[in-house]
Amino acid sequence: MSKNLLLLGGAGGIGRAVATRAATEGWSVTIMDLAASLDAHPVAEGMDSIAVDLRESKSIEAAFSSVGVLHGFVNLAGFMTGVKPLEETTIEEFDDVMGCNVRGAYLASLQALPLLRMGQGSMVNIVSGLASNVRPGYGIYGASKAALNNLTKALALDAAPDVRVNAVGPAAVDTAFLRGGTGRSDENEAVSLNVDQYVNVTPLARLAVPEDIVGPVMFLLGPDSAFMTGQTLWVNGGGYMP
Repeated sequence: MSKNLLLLGGAGGIGRAVATRAATEGWSVTIMDLAASLDAHPVAEGMDSIAVDLRESKSIEAAFSSVGVLHGFVNLAGFMTGVKPLEETTIEEFDDVMGCNVRGAYLASLQALPLLRMGQGSMVNIVSGLASNVRPGYGIYGASKAALNNLTKALALDAAPDVRVNAVGPAAVDTAFLRGGTGRSDENEAVSLNVDQYVNVTPLARLAVPEDIVGPVMFLLGPDSAFMTGQTLWVNGGGYMP
């Protein structure tokens, strides 16, 4: 029997890698993302796609209205507006980041939970090491992911014992996210990160690639993590050890 997996924000680099692995493991995959992101990266043959804008509650409701029973839901959606001090962040930028990364994630989770209960499924949120390892210039994005990390724990309590809710907290991953986000930027632009400096302080001495995040996500979706909920797996090459 095929298992249904919905990847919110799945058109990005990590989402595409998760989708590829999941499909090879027998999951029926649906990608939900911005229309521009889906245009930039059409889904693979055999997968479905649904356009959504997490800043609009009606868009979220409409997108989920065509989704049936879920056995897995991964929220990969999120973006930041550049590296800058909090004092230089505008209220519009604050509202945009929080509207997508927190409010949108919350509303999407409320839509997904009943479908996951039907399938006795698992939810995985993609947070960030910046949710706990605070760094200069990433204040609003880090705050949004800290909120999502806390929301993951609250959802885990509310959804138990029917649905497990966990998170994966990657460090920087070499994807379009470092250039502004899939569908929001030119993916060939320079990254918003001093890569050499970053690698020098990472024990495993490299930048993460999407495939590094796939295994932890699939582990949390599958039976090997059956007694885990409300947890965050930090995937950062040893750069942050909470």
